[in-house]
Amino acid sequence: MTSRILIRPREYHDSVRLMRASEAIRQESGVTEAMAMMATVNNKKILDTSGLLTDAVKAANPDDLIIAVVADTEEAAERAVAAAQSFLSQKVQSGQQTLQPRSVDAACALNPAINMACISLPGVYAYREAKRALELGLNVFLFSDNVSREDERKLKELAQEKNRLLMGPDCGTALINGVGLGFANAVRKGKVGLVAASGTGTQEISSLLDWLHCGVSQAIGTGGRDLQHDIGGLTMLQGLAMLAADHGTDVIVVTSKPPSPEIAEKIIAFCSRQTKPVVINFIGQSITGQKGNITFTSTLAETALTAARLLNPSCELPHLSSADTNKFMQTARAARKPSQRYLRGLYAGGTLCYEALFLLREQLGGIYSNLEHGAYELKDLFNSKEHTIIDMGEDAYTEGRAHPMIDPSLRNQRILREAQDPDVALLLLDLVIGYGAHENPAAQLAETITQARAITQADGRDLPVIVTICGTENDIQNYEKQAEQLWAAGILVAGNNAEAVTLAGHYLETLND
Repeated sequence: MTSRILIRPREYHDSVRLMRASEAIRQESGVTEAMAMMATVNNKKILDTSGLLTDAVKAANPDDLIIAVVADTEEAAERAVAAAQSFLSQKVQSGQQTLQPRSVDAACALNPAINMACISLPGVYAYREAKRALELGLNVFLFSDNVSREDERKLKELAQEKNRLLMGPDCGTALINGVGLGFANAVRKGKVGLVAASGTGTQEISSLLDWLHCGVSQAIGTGGRDLQHDIGGLTMLQGLAMLAADHGTDVIVVTSKPPSPEIAEKIIAFCSRQTKPVVINFIGQSITGQKGNITFTSTLAETALTAARLLNPSCELPHLSSADTNKFMQTARAARKPSQRYLRGLYAGGTLCYEALFLLREQLGGIYSNLEHGAYELKDLFNSKEHTIIDMGEDAYTEGRAHPMIDPSLRNQRILREAQDPDVALLLLDLVIGYGAHENPAAQLAETITQARAITQADGRDLPVIVTICGTENDIQNYEKQAEQLWAAGILVAGNNAEAVTLAGHYLETLND
């Protein structure tokens, strides 16, 4: 094996273009690994785990481009580096021959009917563009992360002043008038409206509503920090007021990553004053049951089912058969070595990860995570410890590179690292499909799991894997086709995240029997 590293100072490319460059050069003959990325702190950590952190890379600045290649021969490495430079030097071709505006102002001048701006820029530039869009009277879908809390508050206060929505920052998903923004799924139109401080929470609930033949009127994203104390739930309160007045919405759903208690109470109080039924799922909450017009639920799947049953009491969610679960349990236990006792959860979806963490904490006790604080905070983000569940869509993993729903390569590398640990008893994963996501993530995941099992089998171990797919049959990747590829690779596919997590916890509990 030989490696080559090229540093090109002050050459910025967006993360999706770098992902495509990496995928292209991995296809070169003799190449075993290839990465094109900006020289951010966390990307340097990724290079370090691959043995590619040279002194020159350490000294590189965040706006420097790094091309790193590992290949069988020096000639193959040189060809791959040249291919990467060629790919990145190509101009991006527009799919249209019409005039393309180069600013929000120009776009509005070109088409005064525009009322929504979708912004996806590095966080350092996002505030300025979002502020300008609001000043021009536009609603804003702000996909960008790494925007400060102070700037988020300023933008949301400006949005209120202008009577416009600021969805974000770090807003992953919305469905507005049937149009998916960011990561969204092909969901049928219906009478359930969502307001969510949660991207994959929105996707999981809306996809399950589609499976329940129910559908969504609107899904308004707020950004994951909206219900924190310093933001105050500003966008969620706006969204709730809109759905309360919307004639196309009969049932309102609220979901959020763990909120600040005082902001949660504010949201509950607002919902209790509405005439429409409301279903609330605050991840990690202790309250359940019904209180007035509000029903509190403990899982995303329960949330979707409860909302759907308010419209059709007889509907049921799809789930694993007892035959499939029994076969999985028996096969996994029979092939297990005594050292295998820990769970590793590697999630692309933040809310799905939070849900897994809170549900499994009840069964397994302490779990290390990048979503935890205190004793179980995962200090080293690139190395697991005992039971570990991580959100690989967090800012620390995505700064300077594409989200794992778009580019699964970083998680695939992590899966192979977990396979080398003789203590790993089970992998728990999500696969999020839909608009914006990788065109065929199941194929890459199945190939990676096959490689991981080759590692474990060489050591006389098996590697049980449970996956939940968040998506619908009408998504461009097609749920059924994705599931078939995973089943063919010997991977158990659960009906929803809560079912996958419950089964994983039950399996880990039985290891002590």
